[in-house]
Amino acid sequence: MRTRNLALVVTAAVVIYLLLLVGRAVELLRSGDPVAVGLGAAVLVLPLLGAWMVVATWRSGVRIQRLARKLEAEDGLPDTSGLPRRPSGRVDRPAADAWFAERRAEVEADPRDWRRWYRLAYAYDIAGDRRRARATMRKAVELEAADTGDD
Repeated sequence: MRTRNLALVVTAAVVIYLLLLVGRAVELLRSGDPVAVGLGAAVLVLPLLGAWMVVATWRSGVRIQRLARKLEAEDGLPDTSGLPRRPSGRVDRPAADAWFAERRAEVEADPRDWRRWYRLAYAYDIAGDRRRARATMRKAVELEAADTGDD
């Protein structure tokens, strides 16, 4: 719940910033000066890109949260509580690598199961590879959507 609240606050701040940016772009467009109009048009692209990024991020987060709730209901969420941790709280690297290898083997055994892909994404995350974690989670979302017939 705390993470979601933080995400809402950050999203609100980004939306306010984007609205202020639109206001500046409109001022530049209304100036009538060709250079300012060109700059205003260019500045107007930034809020559009920002809005797209905010929507895409929230959409992804909602889908991932839906998968987490489904796994929780099935008692299938990944459990790393038994893994040794560093003083920082991060999972010890050799333990994370071994846990990752187990999750990868699960996916190789049944590559059509979105649950296994979800757990593999979690393994990538605790191993510190966030880029692959996101890509793997997208695969889990795609497979689950195909299972349920969602978009």
